[in-house]
Amino acid sequence: MTTITQSTLSTGTEVVIEANPGVESVAAVWLVPAGVAHDPEDRFGLSALWAELLLRGTKNLDSRAQADAFDRLGTSRSVRVSSRFLTLGTTTLGTKLSDSLPLLVDMVRVPNFDDASIDPSRGLCLQAIEALKDDPGERAALGVRARHLAPPFNRSTLGTTDGLNALTPADIRDCWPRMAVPTGSIIALAGHVDPRAVVEQLEALLSDWTGTHPEPVPSAEPPRSYAHEVDDSNQVQIVLMHDAPPESSEKTMLERLAVSVLSGGMSSRLFTEVREKRALCYSVHAGYATDRDFGLVAASVGTQPERAQESLDVLVAEMQRLSTPEGRVTPEEFSRAVVGMKASLIFSGESTGARASALATDMFRLARPRSLEEIAAEVDAITLDQLNAYLATRSLGRVTIQTVGPEPLNPPI
Repeated sequence: MTTITQSTLSTGTEVVIEANPGVESVAAVWLVPAGVAHDPEDRFGLSALWAELLLRGTKNLDSRAQADAFDRLGTSRSVRVSSRFLTLGTTTLGTKLSDSLPLLVDMVRVPNFDDASIDPSRGLCLQAIEALKDDPGERAALGVRARHLAPPFNRSTLGTTDGLNALTPADIRDCWPRMAVPTGSIIALAGHVDPRAVVEQLEALLSDWTGTHPEPVPSAEPPRSYAHEVDDSNQVQIVLMHDAPPESSEKTMLERLAVSVLSGGMSSRLFTEVREKRALCYSVHAGYATDRDFGLVAASVGTQPERAQESLDVLVAEMQRLSTPEGRVTPEEFSRAVVGMKASLIFSGESTGARASALATDMFRLARPRSLEEIAAEVDAITLDQLNAYLATRSLGRVTIQTVGPEPLNPPI
């Protein structure tokens, strides 16, 4: 039986812990409010560069010594950039957690950012941007996000070439203590863990940590509409994005079920109508992502130039049909969507890393953690009639469409 505890350290940092005596591992996730939306206007890429440098040593351990220290404990580590946060993660045995936490804390409190590491890290970030030339699907995804969301939430987590090249060692070192602050930070752990002991250890390790930093806010109205990037290839990438409920909305679970009907497997509507019946594409998918303040549905198609226009037309038609009387969700579709969502919940419960990540994001988006049982109960409480009633009032709104391929298309909406 798992138990969830929530604490606030004297620094203001939120700590949420799900103790699970049935596993031997424990995962820790630390959301540091230093994501790409916080990057200075002329320094896009600062957070991406930090993500590389945080894995290259601290003031107490150089890069090699840090790697050796984690390896001796059997602790894996990672750093990932998102819009709002830099997410640090570790996974280890529960018996090694007390030895791993000081290493994790040092990554945030006393990163090295030495001159010898900056240019190699910058080079890796620039290579990631250069690799986009060979990934038209990712370029389409970044393009639609750049025009659908308001700045600074529309930024690529890769940064820009100009921004990365403009960064100086002073920028990298001086901005970190201003953004990596306790207010707005969230630490979540899940697995074989003693909550009281962890909170006491974190309090001791972080007691002198201070600082606040304002949250990013939308700064302009996004352009949205249709845009095309010319790419002389035998493929066309299509991505459509529209607004959806934020995580805190009472409609969030209804939207998840609706998107699952559209794209929840090989029996879903998009796979059936766009790929199987008409053979229009080699891939089609839709997904729903939420933030505290907004939500997004993105649908993508990969196809050939001669099939691209029809692929887009059918994609839009199916997404609109879901809200019509003729497109009402059937009992069979509803059952598959519910089973699929609950299966995903069960699988996520078997991963301490997935649970720690879910707890941390819940704390930001909802200001409280949720158990798997609570989420499952939310799914079970929804009826087919409720879903269809929701869909009858739902519209795509002002959509954004991005295509990448030889010729532009005619957007049907």
